[in-house]
Amino acid sequence: MAIAPLCKQFGDILEISPQIINGLCTLMTVRNIPVTILGRPSRSALTIPMMFSFESVDQNGKALCLGETVILPLVTALHNHWLFNNPGIMFIHFESIDEPVQFAYKVRHAISVLKH
Repeated sequence: MAIAPLCKQFGDILEISPQIINGLCTLMTVRNIPVTILGRPSRSALTIPMMFSFESVDQNGKALCLGETVILPLVTALHNHWLFNNPGIMFIHFESIDEPVQFAYKVRHAISVLKH
């Protein structure tokens, strides 16, 4: 399936190659955080993911924009996926009804302040 111009722009802003998954513009990559689980190093997309998508664009250009990333435990409203991991990593999910390009810029800014 061809990548639509809006999806390509979404990916360009976040510097992640877009994919079409279930008919949706989806961006997936991993954070650069060294993590161990049960004492073993893990670089799995299940361990250190960053995922973003948008869908259901309305007539005003606003869409359901979703994101998930793994972060170090510094803020509230988080959850863990794994036990026995080092450092402790938490997953944060976020959502917005927004123009996908504006959402991408907000996410890019947020990612820029996350510690590696």
